[in-house]
Order: sequence, then structure tokens, then C-alpha cells
Amino acid sequence: MAITFLTVSFKDKDAAKALGARWDNAQRQWFVPEGRELSPFSQWLPAGLDAGLSLAPTSIELAPFTNSSASLSVSGKKGVSLSQLLAGVSQAVAQAYRAGVWTLVEVVELRAKNGHVFIGVSERDAHGSVLAKTSAVIWQSTANTILSEFERTTGAQLAPGIKLLVRARPVFKPLHGFTLEIDAIDSEYTLGDLEARKREIRERLQAEGVFAANKMLPAPWDFSAVLVVAPEGGAGLGDFQAEANRLDKFGVCRFTYAYSRFQGEGAAKAICDALQAEMKAWNSRNAMPPDAVVIIRGGGAVNDMAWLNDYDLARYICDLPIPVWTGIGHERDNTVLDEVAHTRFDTPSKVIAGIEKLISSRVFETQANFEQIANLAARATQSARAMVGTLDMTVKVEALRHLAQGKQEAVELLSGIRMDAMQGIRSASEQSRDALQWVKSEAATLLAQAKRDVPAFWGQISSDAKHALQTISVQSEVLMGNVLERAQRDAMQARQTADDALDVVSTTARLLVREGATRSEALMREIAGQGLEKTLNRGFAIVRNQGGAPLTRAAQATEDAAIEIQFSDGRVSAVTGKQL
Repeated sequence: MAITFLTVSFKDKDAAKALGARWDNAQRQWFVPEGRELSPFSQWLPAGLDAGLSLAPTSIELAPFTNSSASLSVSGKKGVSLSQLLAGVSQAVAQAYRAGVWTLVEVVELRAKNGHVFIGVSERDAHGSVLAKTSAVIWQSTANTILSEFERTTGAQLAPGIKLLVRARPVFKPLHGFTLEIDAIDSEYTLGDLEARKREIRERLQAEGVFAANKMLPAPWDFSAVLVVAPEGGAGLGDFQAEANRLDKFGVCRFTYAYSRFQGEGAAKAICDALQAEMKAWNSRNAMPPDAVVIIRGGGAVNDMAWLNDYDLARYICDLPIPVWTGIGHERDNTVLDEVAHTRFDTPSKVIAGIEKLISSRVFETQANFEQIANLAARATQSARAMVGTLDMTVKVEALRHLAQGKQEAVELLSGIRMDAMQGIRSASEQSRDALQWVKSEAATLLAQAKRDVPAFWGQISSDAKHALQTISVQSEVLMGNVLERAQRDAMQARQTADDALDVVSTTARLLVREGATRSEALMREIAGQGLEKTLNRGFAIVRNQGGAPLTRAAQATEDAAIEIQFSDGRVSAVTGKQL
């Protein structure tokens, strides 16, 4: 049968290629290689072409069994022997399938013996239900060739769970039953199937808008606490812990480990459960989340990594609010976890190296910042010292200036106080002299007035008495006795009144004289206590006329008269001017 060309749109090219279609550069069209079933490509077959066509017939008509030595008699109740029946089946299968047929299978189990590889294969529907299963074998004569080529091309190893496109020839043997003899494996189909599974997960996460969510988280600024998910006892974990334990020992970074298997059926769910459980425990023990989650494992085949291409695990990583670093240990290819993680490394050793590098860079930055701060502090200290010196000098200069100014003001104030005191003393002296003169003048006036008024009052009283006596004597001689008696009483009363008035005047005069004398004596004592020399030393001066008599009033100094002024340190002659 010749190759069959397909009508494949651009959006379906990857799906067709994953099923085994090839590209014809000359025809510029996808085609199904010779010998491969057409049913998987039914949606792209040209119109009118039966999708059930294949290299092998769908129904087999058994050829008659003609071996004479094995001829059987079917008379009576006897039939053919089991070996004859099975030999016929074997012959029929061999005639129907003279060459291998490209077949899609999933490896269920695998074992090797004496160079031969025995494989259990099956087919499942979309829900995982088994539709068909059988055994297959790769004989030693071809195993070394096709398996090494498959591993070299795909990087994967035959293992349960891997899907293959194999060229298999059905074989039936009476002793061993039905089996498929595999003589070729299409490496591109396996790669396409693995890639298709990743593409489906990738497109689903992108449609949900979370594919790059973890990558968009801020990168860790530094590392002090890290949560590590790894298979317990793995070689990759040992490489990681060789450096991580050193950081943990010196308190640089604390590492917490969650262990899980990383391959086999249910590995992705086991990783997700272990990570969820450890995150819950972490949040109950610590106030702050870890700086990062690290997922690591040692190297392995591509199909070992395929267990990590799981939607639920990838979605959990996308939703995790903590940066995830991966070191799956697969340099040539990556998994969906690598694609959705914040940062991807090839191996666990490179993950811990990246952590150490970031910590080292922060240490160098801190050291540089410390040196910069120290330099700035030294410059600031030096500047402050210079400023303090300047301010100290300024304060001293200002203090000296204010001190001199204060002394000058104190001297001026003291001089003013002395001047005011001298003026006060001079004014008090003048007032005392004036008061003394006034007291003397008033006392003399009162005494003179008293001397004038007493005789006058007495003469008047005597005259009035005599007149009254005469009037009374003239008016009535009858009442003479009474008048005389009354006159005597009035005379006595008048005399007493005159005596009392004289006593009051005398007492008042004596008091005024005594008070003036006391004030004069006090003033004289004060003046005498000052002394001429002390008075002159206080800034006073004595003005004398030509005769040497002191001048105490301006009226005593006539215009253009020669005067002499005596100071504390000598005498000066002067001439008076016009009075103001």
C-alpha cells in the first residue's frame, strides 16, 4: 500500500505529527507512512477514503489444514486436537500478518531476561478503562539496536506508563499463545505524545490565566528559610544537602524538607499532598512564610520526568504565593513544573548554588553598604568636629564680646547710679535747708503772732468786762448783786478761756519748734556725717564768692561776679553769667 496524504490544517499539524504523520516537502502536505493504520487519522483523510483500510485485513479466512501426517478423522464424536487447532490459528495469523503493523500501545509492565525484553501492553479509553491488552516481546537480536536508538533519540527509557508507536507482528504459538513481536519503535511519536500532554496542560493553565502567576511573584531578596520537596534518599537531594547543611549549620539559612516519591502512578498527587501538608505545618509554626519552595530530584529518563507533567500539581504551583525554584535534574528537556515555576535550574546542585550566590551577593552588598555608611559617618564626624570647633570659637568670641559689653554697660549704669545718688543727696540737702528755714520762719511767725494775739485778747476781754459792768450798773442797781456775781463768773470764764488759748498756742509753738529742731538736727547730723571731703568725692562742689562765703542759692550769685568752685581735687575760679 502506498503512502496516504492527509488534509491537515495548520492548527492540527502538531496533533497529526504526534500520531505519526510525516511532512512531504515536495508535495507540501502531511502523509501517513506506508504500513501504518489510517484509523487514527480519520479526521484528515481525503473524502471517499475508508478509514478502516490498513495494511492487514480486518477479517481472516482460515486456510484448510492439509498436513497428511496430521489428518484427523472427524467421524463419530471425535474432533481436531488442540495442537492442530492452535497450529491452524498460528498458520492463519502468520498468513494474515506477514509483516509488522504500526500499532499504538501503552506499556503496562516490563521485564528483561537473557537479553530479551518482555512487555505487557494495553489500550485505554479517555476515562482510563482498558479496551485491549496483550503481551509483546523484543527479541535480543533487535532489542539492543532499537532500544538504544529510542533512548538516544527521546532520552526516555521503556517503563510502565509510557506510550509507544511500535511496529509489531502478531504471532500465535500453540505453547505460548498470542504475542506481538516488536521490531521497531517510532521515537517521534513518544516525543510527540509527551509534548502533547505538556501542551494540553500548558494551554489549560494559560486559558485560566494562571500560567505565569508564580513567575510574576517578586524574586526572593534574600534567603533565611527554604522549604524543600524531594524524594527521600535521592542522589540529587544528597548533592543539595551537602551545601545546604553548611548554610544551616552556621545559621545563614534554615532548610525544612518534605519527602515524596517523584515517579510512578500517583507521584504528582503525592508531591502535591506532601507540599500542602508541610505548608500547613509551616504556617502553624512560623509567623512568616518561607522565602521560597524548592522542588528537586536527581536526573532520570524523560518518561520518569513525565510523571511531573500533571495539571493539578502545576495548578497548585501556579496558585502558590511563594516563589518556586525547580531543579528536576533534566538538562535536555523540561517539565510543566519547570515552565510554571518562578525559576528553573537544571540540577539540584545548581539550585543550591543559586541560593548561595544570592546570599553571597547580599553579604557583599551589606559589606559595601556598611563601608559606605562608615565612610559617611567618618566624614560626618569630621565635619561635625570642624563645625563644633568653629562654633566653640564663635561662642568664645561672642562671650568675650558680650562680657565686655556687659562690663561697659555695668560701668555706665554704676556711673549713672552714682550721678543719680549725688543729685539725690544734693537735692535732699537743698530741701533740708529749705525745710529748716521754713520751720524756723513759721516758728518765729507763730511765736510773734501768739505774742500779739494774747495781749490783744486780754485787753479786749478786760474792756468788754468793764463795759458790761458799767452797763449793768447803770441799768439796774437792783440786780447789782446778781450782775456782779455773773460778771465775776464771766470774768473767771474769760480768764480761763484766755489761759486755755494761751496754753494751746504755747503748746503748738513748742511742738513746731521741737519738730523743726529735731529735723534740723537730723539733717545737720546727716550733712555732718557726710563730711566735706566725702561729699566732694561723691561729685559735689562748693561755690564761694570773692569773700570765701558759700553760695547756696542762685540769687546770691550776681551777674559777672567772680566766684570760686571747690572740687575734691582742687579749686577753680569762674565768672557768673546771666541767670536762666
